[in-house]
Amino acid sequence: MTPQELSRPPASVAGALHRAGAERFEPGLIGRLRADEHTRVLVVQDDRAALQAPGRLRFVAPREVRTNARWAFLGRDEAGAGVLVAALPSDATAADDAGDCVSLRTLGAVLPAAEADTLVTAVCLARWLHDAAFCTTCGERAELATAGWSRLCSGCGREHFPRTDPAVIVAVASRDGERLLLGQNALWAAEGGYSAFAGFVEAGEGLEAAVAREIQEEAGVQVTDLRYRGSQAWPYPRSLMLGFEATAIDEHNARPDGEEIVRVRWFARAELEDALAGEGPVRLPGPSSIAHRLIAGWLAG
Repeated sequence: MTPQELSRPPASVAGALHRAGAERFEPGLIGRLRADEHTRVLVVQDDRAALQAPGRLRFVAPREVRTNARWAFLGRDEAGAGVLVAALPSDATAADDAGDCVSLRTLGAVLPAAEADTLVTAVCLARWLHDAAFCTTCGERAELATAGWSRLCSGCGREHFPRTDPAVIVAVASRDGERLLLGQNALWAAEGGYSAFAGFVEAGEGLEAAVAREIQEEAGVQVTDLRYRGSQAWPYPRSLMLGFEATAIDEHNARPDGEEIVRVRWFARAELEDALAGEGPVRLPGPSSIAHRLIAGWLAG
């Protein structure tokens, strides 16, 4: 991985989709685009979408969506055509509208930048379309507005927007720069999986404080030399992952918290190179994740 590649944002946040935000305020936009044969629709169900060909998303015409979907305006493609998301409910038969669907976790690393960006946006928005139908203040139904990007409560009039929760994810290096500290979540133990340390930013907390707290809580070490490496929208459930590298001050104190993290290990470069190549007993995060990017970036120097 070259220095230029390290500084480039992950494909899923590269901004290849033109969001055309000003158009969201146009009355009747969704209806007009659904009547336009040039409009491209991405059908999603939970975090899944269908493929047209290996490594390419399947977009359909509005008339091809027969299931009772919820609609939103994603933006414009490179040719200027409108792009909509049709969000299917979890219990719908997706094959009727989109064919066999594949998860974002699988697709994120193999799609072209523009399609990866579109899919992440679609999944993030689609989940909110189905999960936030009622006002959190008074409990009345909140109707969709601004082409699917907001809701207006029919009772108290409060306006609601899709929620994004900031989270930090950190690759912790040894002081000599030759080893990387990774942790094993309790859910990954059977598969031998390890990853960078991550956690949500708490109320009133800055990113630097969140990094220090999470590493201390999960791995038992203090860190310094914090370096921001990039971000990634990650709809599990609705996160914005902010990636960092840091250096351990007291690396000999590394230990798991015993609850969320059951093991921590210092890995030499050769071990991680083998794991990224799919060799050996250690499993690392898939290439669609920023965790994978952080590990590969550290190896690249």
